[in-house]
Amino acid sequence: MDHSPLGDEPAPGPLDGVLVADFSRVLAGPYATMMLADLGATVIKVEGPGGDDTRTWKPPAVHDPDHGDIATYYLSINRNKRSVVLDLTDAEDLELARRLAHRADVLVENMKPGGMARFGLDHAAVARDNPSVVYCSISGFGSRGGAHLPGYDLLVQAVSGLMSLTGEADGPPYRAGVAVFDVLTGLHAALAVCAALRHRERTGEGQLLETNLLSVAMSTLVNQTEAYVAAGAVPHRMGNEHPSVFPYQPMPTADGDLIVIAANDGQFRRLATVLGDPAMAEDPRFATMSDRIAHRTEIEERLRARLATRTAQEWYTAITEAGVPCGPINTVDRGVALAEELGLEPVVRAPDAAAVPTVRNPVTYSATPPSYRRSPPAMGADSGEIRAWLEK
Repeated sequence: MDHSPLGDEPAPGPLDGVLVADFSRVLAGPYATMMLADLGATVIKVEGPGGDDTRTWKPPAVHDPDHGDIATYYLSINRNKRSVVLDLTDAEDLELARRLAHRADVLVENMKPGGMARFGLDHAAVARDNPSVVYCSISGFGSRGGAHLPGYDLLVQAVSGLMSLTGEADGPPYRAGVAVFDVLTGLHAALAVCAALRHRERTGEGQLLETNLLSVAMSTLVNQTEAYVAAGAVPHRMGNEHPSVFPYQPMPTADGDLIVIAANDGQFRRLATVLGDPAMAEDPRFATMSDRIAHRTEIEERLRARLATRTAQEWYTAITEAGVPCGPINTVDRGVALAEELGLEPVVRAPDAAAVPTVRNPVTYSATPPSYRRSPPAMGADSGEIRAWLEK
């Protein structure tokens, strides 16, 4: 794995020397390849003449004097990459795309199943000339019965059951406020690529990896899907309440809501004490979590009565000092500010002149930290260099 096709200095990180041909677009694939790029991989983002769809998903946007308004959606998932424009319907460009695939250590694509085969870029075709390639295909519903279905996060939130769990019990279903299954699919894809690279290191063998949004949804609904497959229990909307933990929800104070959590008996005892109602924790009706779930209405009335006596900030300070989880319901700007206050340094910039702020990779490594070498590329920014390399 020794590819520095464009004369780059060695990239810090465990994936330095890994060349990724990124034929993906929108969110799941680009998120996966950004995770790989953060860890040192050289990622070449292949875009058609129209560019990645997310370049047009604005507002919001950041204005660049050379390139106009750039969608923040695109910026969020394309750091540390190079962009080349290749029209796969053009014979010369298709030949360059095939050369890239044949030189790559990793290829990531999220066309509808069968789409890459139209161009001779499917796994079987690429592996004939590049048998050690780690080839990762991402789809909405897999390559079997759901191969014809388009994969959009909102669609999968609906059909997987997530939306049936989101919203008030007597209200309509809601989607999550972010494309959760796209992001989680990207994370699973990146993990799979790293595992396959380790297998290749041991055996010299590449392999085909396939994941899809619906399978990821089934896995990442965790306790909700397990409730059904193991116990036959079909979960339902409970608003902000939790089916198995109480309290675990927003609770009103004198001036606003506060998240209050008591996930075990010790936390519940401390919560009762700090609220000035220690007898609540001694009541045999509330002794265990199962007891508290069975009597949540009675407990909630007592909690509300106590919380109404002070402000959210006052209770936040007191409850946190007691070692019980709680917190305000922040807007995104306050969430970023909290991360900064806690020393998590959530915002990073690449060193290039066109640097825009992006959100830090969420993992801290003691020996091989992520690096932020390049801002998300303008469309085709590296076409000249990459084409010249591929033509050699």
